[in-house]
Amino acid sequence: MLEERGIKPAPRTISQDRLMHSYGESSQKFWGILTRKERWALSWRGWLLGTAAGLIAAHFALLSVYPFLAITHRVNVNILVVEGWIPEYAIRAAVHEFRSGSYERVFTTGGPVQGTGGYTNDYNTSASVGADLLRKNGLANGSVQMVPSRVMDRDRTYGSAVALQNWFRDHNMAVSGIDVVTEDLHARRTRLLFQKALGDKVAVGVIAIPNPDYDAKHWWRYSEGLKEVLSETASYVYARLLFYPSKPPGAEKAVVPSQRATRQ
Repeated sequence: MLEERGIKPAPRTISQDRLMHSYGESSQKFWGILTRKERWALSWRGWLLGTAAGLIAAHFALLSVYPFLAITHRVNVNILVVEGWIPEYAIRAAVHEFRSGSYERVFTTGGPVQGTGGYTNDYNTSASVGADLLRKNGLANGSVQMVPSRVMDRDRTYGSAVALQNWFRDHNMAVSGIDVVTEDLHARRTRLLFQKALGDKVAVGVIAIPNPDYDAKHWWRYSEGLKEVLSETASYVYARLLFYPSKPPGAEKAVVPSQRATRQ
């Protein structure tokens, strides 16, 4: 009728409620178990930008992870601690460190030698092996004191640090700070665990001895470097975030307040 008079009918409109009802029916299947939803997705520009950002982050991670783990930071003290399990090239570096610094005594730490099945005696420990190597490389017998640990589990470094703290306590030795010599990538974790064992009143320095078997600046090019970086990164994350040791007994007696001067 309207068309005969030259009047176009208005287009049919769908109410919002009806539209939403229809969309709801079409966006669900299998009794509502599956739902279809509109979502945003990365365009090719977005993927390109994300990939570039990831590559830049990976580049900086490759350059920074080794110096982060293999930290060297000395404190102004007269006690040098050497982890007895370190290789002989690191032992020789520890001898040089002792002679070139202002140290008066050197302590070696470590638990049962691996492969022995556990603790048998003090002379079958890394502390004893390290002390013998220090003497072999020229240190006087009177300057070297081994401090063996009987711990042989996943927390060997912490157990060695606790044994050292107990030795200080049992011998009424007031300690304001120590420098610990260890293998390169183990350094940051060593400092963290020794600090946990000795407490905040003892300044803990650390000296990382580089591994001569690969170039530290290009560690990812060597299978040994890659394996050690990945292993120590995971171990440090565990020690930092998941390791909560109980307070060492008698920790208050083993330390005294001190000024913490540092030297690089």
